[in-house]
Amino acid sequence: MPNDQHIQSTTSTITWANRWDRFLARWSVNRSDHRVEPGLYALGNPTPDSSVFVTANYTLSFDALRSALAGIDGYILVLDTQGINVWCAAGKGTFGTDELAHRIEATALHDVVRHRVLILPQLGAAGVAAHEVKKRSGFRVEYGPVRAADLPEYLQTHRATPEMRQVRFTLRDRLVLIPVELVHVLLPMLIAAVVVFFVGGLWASAAVVASILAGVVLFPILLPRLPTRDFSSKGFVLGGMVALLFALGLFLRSPDAAWWLRAGGALTYLLPLPPVTAYLALNFTGSTTFTSQSGVRREIFTYVPIMAWMFGIGIVHV
Repeated sequence: MPNDQHIQSTTSTITWANRWDRFLARWSVNRSDHRVEPGLYALGNPTPDSSVFVTANYTLSFDALRSALAGIDGYILVLDTQGINVWCAAGKGTFGTDELAHRIEATALHDVVRHRVLILPQLGAAGVAAHEVKKRSGFRVEYGPVRAADLPEYLQTHRATPEMRQVRFTLRDRLVLIPVELVHVLLPMLIAAVVVFFVGGLWASAAVVASILAGVVLFPILLPRLPTRDFSSKGFVLGGMVALLFALGLFLRSPDAAWWLRAGGALTYLLPLPPVTAYLALNFTGSTTFTSQSGVRREIFTYVPIMAWMFGIGIVHV
């Protein structure tokens, strides 16, 4: 039997300290500190026949799993993903075959349970070669549902329904991502707004702020409603709408000026601002669960040159 000191205890209870940690993580405060120690955890009073669930050492991933297993006795095998959630870590390779095989051996899991089955989150499949895990450790990988909340129902049959396999990205899912996106652009946005204020005045400064906020706040909210398929083109549409409002405002504020002068002033907004929103929209692909590396790469090569040319011409025009 294994030495009990290698098995840590945990519960399904989410404390106020856990909620505060979640709040700080959502606002990207001490981003690298939201992690739990990798290893094997006993949830409730597990036996050698209890299920083994695998997750990342990101506190939000760990808390989501253990809270979903309230009233269920089992083991949680926590991989060292460097404090990154399951889906992102799978893409980066830290939630992967090597780390899983290593953690099985390091925790002497063979001596803890009699069965040889591991239940992994479906979103971790991209990083794990199930046949290689079986070959190296003797444990069979079983992919559970997308959402930890579905685990109690899943455990009754160990078969996921089509709904359990469906990846959703609801308004609520998108809203919780906005604070992190906002924190990352806040300082650059303020610097850009101040610089533009002294160059072009309050109206131009407000336009810069609006184009950035459109990319990090409005875009996640309106994502399913925006036309086109690519994130970048969606961002161009949204950024164009925002820029058009400021361009029209400038055009209509000087009715006595020649139309070509007013049109030229409008281009000051219509050229450089949409690429800013589009770039931030493209960046949001890393926060979603329905984009692929090949798709993102294609968008980068297709749209980033357009963004650069439009922005550059707009700046020169100014």
